[in-house]
Amino acid sequence: MTEDTLSAWRRAQAVCFSFDNTVTENDTLDLLAQHLGLGPEAAQVAEQAANGQLSTQDSLQRRLQLLNCSPQDILGFLDQHPPATRLAPGVEDLVAALQARGIVVYLASASSWELTAPIAQALNIPYAHVFADGMAWQETEAADGPRLVGFTRHEAASYASPQAEAVGKLRDMFPYQTLAFVGSGTTDLEAAQLAHGADIFIAYAGVVQHEAVVQGSDWSVRDFHEMARMLKKHKVACIGSGAWACAAVRIVAYNTLHNDPRDEFAKEVTMWVHEEEVNGRKLSEIINETHENVKYLPGVKLGDNVVATPDLLEAVSGADIIMVCVPHQFVHGICKQLQGHVSQDAIAVSLTKGMRVRPEGPQLISEMVRNYLRIDCSVLMGANIAQDIASEQLSEATIGYTILANAEVLKRVFETHYFYVTMVPDVAAAEMCGTLKNIVALSAGFVDGLAYGPNTKAAIMREGLQEMRQFCKALYPTVRDETFFESCGVADLIATCYGGRNRKVAEAYVKALMTDHPKTFDELEAELLHGQKLQGVLTSNEVQEVLRKRGWQDDYPLFTTTNRIVNGRLPPHAITAYRDCGIDGFDYPERADNPTSSQDGARADPLAVAAREREAQSK
Repeated sequence: MTEDTLSAWRRAQAVCFSFDNTVTENDTLDLLAQHLGLGPEAAQVAEQAANGQLSTQDSLQRRLQLLNCSPQDILGFLDQHPPATRLAPGVEDLVAALQARGIVVYLASASSWELTAPIAQALNIPYAHVFADGMAWQETEAADGPRLVGFTRHEAASYASPQAEAVGKLRDMFPYQTLAFVGSGTTDLEAAQLAHGADIFIAYAGVVQHEAVVQGSDWSVRDFHEMARMLKKHKVACIGSGAWACAAVRIVAYNTLHNDPRDEFAKEVTMWVHEEEVNGRKLSEIINETHENVKYLPGVKLGDNVVATPDLLEAVSGADIIMVCVPHQFVHGICKQLQGHVSQDAIAVSLTKGMRVRPEGPQLISEMVRNYLRIDCSVLMGANIAQDIASEQLSEATIGYTILANAEVLKRVFETHYFYVTMVPDVAAAEMCGTLKNIVALSAGFVDGLAYGPNTKAAIMREGLQEMRQFCKALYPTVRDETFFESCGVADLIATCYGGRNRKVAEAYVKALMTDHPKTFDELEAELLHGQKLQGVLTSNEVQEVLRKRGWQDDYPLFTTTNRIVNGRLPPHAITAYRDCGIDGFDYPERADNPTSSQDGARADPLAVAAREREAQSK
């Protein structure tokens, strides 16, 4: 087998199997003849065909005349020869492996539909993917009841054999770029060699071997398991090494090593690390030596099969599943570096929560990846607090997809006994939820810092979810309402508003103001997140820019109020008055006793004054 043949096999979009002596361990009509006690006579006809004394069509007609069976005979044959006794070894596993990769499987049978359908059902091949003719019956005076007299063509015959007809129709009906045909006989080889035949012909010699067929094939095999082993194994690479990236890589590394029943994934998982020094050593070297990211996810073993590298192109070399999990402001530059260095057979999945704001409008991270790398990009979003997932607490996520087959592969990459994954055909809503919930988390953090109770927080979260949905629909009218009830929607919002980094920093921001020692969000990010990035403030500014340019500020009072608080235009306790404070042009009343608390003369938040007043009243 040449490299070109192997490459064609691995990128095949459809595989058509011949039936007799390929999918089955025998010629079905010969087996039926044996069942009827006509084995020697059928063997003689077969020998004449093999010697060239009879054509394939004449041989088939002779055997049908010889059989002369009734419908009851066929039912009796199927009872005594169920599919499990007729299948060639390994064909079930091969078909399952092909279908698992989204490769469409077909059957082309010279035996009848009635004898082929049970095998197709056993292999989970839809009846619509079976090319076979039905049995034709005729009443005769010499027999009780109808007798088999031939086959009934479902459609006008334009080819000399069902195999050739199958290949021709597949070429006419579907734009498969790579079609593989697997068979054992001369008619199979001829079908593959049509003017518009199969791209590769694989001779299966596990039941019978015809030298001319083997010589004319692109690849000859005696074991279907060999064909399954030669299917491309998906190699996974992760761009990013923060806490969430490491938690996700840990799941993937475990699944590729221990939870891969189809043997479809390469064991090694590469991870691109933005190189930095930790205690005088390179972070990538520490990860490869200890299998732990001691800075961003300390105390958690990622897996011995995770290989860290500071070289971006090395990380994605040979990978056909690329995880993107870096702060969203860095994705554009990374995509530009990767252009021309990613396999066009690869698929991507974004775990990044954010969006890019451009003069012509916002751009989703998945759109950016798709446009720059020219590959399909799904998203994985949900209630994903990294430390909880790393400690194997029950968690879940949603894959938003465009191509179902790719989503199914990603689901097998990520899902495990503590990490549930659902799929929705709604990339935009899933991704926008993951982006916008960080703004609401800031609002929730302000509420926590003010020490307000669950009623207030619930009201803020409800309004936040409503504005998330409204904003998504305004930008992407096709988003589905049900997506907001998935993990990527309401579940992620709840988790982030109670346990996320944006909530944590926003709470600290308020408390710092209350102690008369205000700190900026940048200062708090450095102090509390240990190198991780705070996405909510940047996202709030980006979304507000979209609202401003489109004149939508008044339509999103919570988003607008939160952004004004973030930028010092409003005090944090204005969050509870978002219905008024979010109106464009609203002038929050200033207090005469507002002190200044910074060297540049910026006025302190009135919250500090209110806190002192409450303290004085309590005394």
